[in-house]
Amino acid sequence: MNRKQFLGTTVKAAAGILAVPHFHILKSKPKMYDTIIGHGDFKYKVHKSWGDLDRKITPVKNCHEMVMDSKGRLIMVGDNTRNNILIYDKSGKLLDSWGVRYKGGHGLSLWNDGSEDFLFICDSKGQSVIKTTTDGRELMILEHPSKYGAYDKKDAYKPTESAIAPNGDIYIADGYGSNYVLQFTKDGEFIRKIGSGRGIGQDQFQTAHGVCIDYRGKGNPTLLITSRAANCFKRFTLDGKYIEQIDLPGAFVCRPVIHNDNLYSGVCWSSEHDYMEGNQNTHPIRTNPKSGFVTILDENGKVVSNPGGTKPKYKKGKLQRMVQEEPIFNHCHDVCIDADENLYVCQWNANKTYPIKLERV
Repeated sequence: MNRKQFLGTTVKAAAGILAVPHFHILKSKPKMYDTIIGHGDFKYKVHKSWGDLDRKITPVKNCHEMVMDSKGRLIMVGDNTRNNILIYDKSGKLLDSWGVRYKGGHGLSLWNDGSEDFLFICDSKGQSVIKTTTDGRELMILEHPSKYGAYDKKDAYKPTESAIAPNGDIYIADGYGSNYVLQFTKDGEFIRKIGSGRGIGQDQFQTAHGVCIDYRGKGNPTLLITSRAANCFKRFTLDGKYIEQIDLPGAFVCRPVIHNDNLYSGVCWSSEHDYMEGNQNTHPIRTNPKSGFVTILDENGKVVSNPGGTKPKYKKGKLQRMVQEEPIFNHCHDVCIDADENLYVCQWNANKTYPIKLERV
């Protein structure tokens, strides 16, 4: 796709490209912690102040998601319009920041076309998904699905996550809106809605919060879609056919993140109780605030570690309920994994804290 050309109704910017202001900040000085968390082969030392910065210069509200680019830089999205995007190196030094208009900066995905990295930012309040360069030039904007015949104008739309297929197709999770996953071509042409909206059926979602492409195993890649209030991931083909459900009792997971053979996810909060299955418009009940952790699954979908949470237990092949065990995290919203398999955890509603590093030990 010609990155300098906007696509009809998908773009509102004059002159084809928006220049987004950005600036540079000095290195932070993170403190180190000796706490070890996790289970089995997946244990970590907590560096709780790894990402701390000067709040007067580079403030954050919610640190929503983080990705690593081809240069090894850690790129984070948040909802503070002083600096929606923070770019760190692995030592915790801030390299750059930009973004002044994404009031609902929530989802962040990275895609490389073979020569260059691109970001896809989900602005849940702006009802749009924006494709940018890593230095903030806006290249394409996907607006409310009614623009493309996918929704009626009155239908709620608050995109929370995106994922990019091998052919460049864009999948958008409408997790805070109508609970579909929307598929577009790389050029912004609508293809289909995936799922049947909110509900408890096989192809329905209780908060379709995240989506990713799973390239593991043999055969074709598949979609993993979060159903957060139902404490599970659901697997679909890339053309939207339901395959299976991966249950994670007690864990209100955010997006699935694949690294090598394993699947990682931030658990926003955990609960001793199930959601109310009899109500199609249900919300989780008796969730414990500040009860997040990280969960890690192997290639077979088995939970192998819960850093900050209870040790995973199976009885007769069934995973038992998982909850927070140590009060290290508030609401884990995303996790990013580097080449050394260290984790970087973003948190929502966590007193404006910066990302935390978990060093693999």
